[in-house]
Amino acid sequence: MTGEPAARRRRRRPWRAVFFALAALGIFAGVAWALLGSKLLVVRSITVRGTHLVSASRVLAAASVPLGTPLIRVNTTQVAHRVEAIRQVASAAVTKDWPDHLVITVRERVPVVAVRMAAGGFDLVDPDGVIVRWAATRPADLPLFLTSLPGSALRGSPGLAETSAVLAELPSWLFKAVAEVTVTGNAAGAAGQQQVTLYLRDHKTVVWGGTDRAAQKDTELTILMRDPVSYLDVSAPGTAVTR
Repeated sequence: MTGEPAARRRRRRPWRAVFFALAALGIFAGVAWALLGSKLLVVRSITVRGTHLVSASRVLAAASVPLGTPLIRVNTTQVAHRVEAIRQVASAAVTKDWPDHLVITVRERVPVVAVRMAAGGFDLVDPDGVIVRWAATRPADLPLFLTSLPGSALRGSPGLAETSAVLAELPSWLFKAVAEVTVTGNAAGAAGQQQVTLYLRDHKTVVWGGTDRAAQKDTELTILMRDPVSYLDVSAPGTAVTR
């Protein structure tokens, strides 16, 4: 009597295993269908954020994600790389907003200097030497970068990178006074060996040097600017030169 129920239980175990395996397979198939085959979890809308220079339609075209694409199939990294191929885009981030939405957040390039073009107008260039856009007249808030090179030849220039870093560390009162800026030697020279010179709107010349000891340079320059001088060299704080 006691052995028969145990035998029956042993015979039922394989069927239970098969039942649970089939149930798991059915659940897996259902989930796969919902993610890949059904129209419930597909891209129905895409939001583009952070654009000012670039139109949203251009970003969407570069992203190349057709509506109706299963959201799980969207490779956000590849989409971001396609958007970053737009010249004015510095970086892009793509996120999935389940169940049916995609968000593309763009960080655009910001010009830091203007470069005069031989044919007229100005290339507005970012710290990486990428031409963000062209302008017929120089924007009042961008200093003119004095160089013999065209804007198209400045991509990756260490001299421009050093100049941009110096401009970024200037106190606001001094940055607003800069009309033109130059860097010693070839603008494509080695980084960290450049001397940046600022030409102010009131016709004063300030030799700033590199990005080291900015706060000390600012302090000394503020004091020296009180004197009626037209040339100030604060590239080596503590041994400033004026004339």
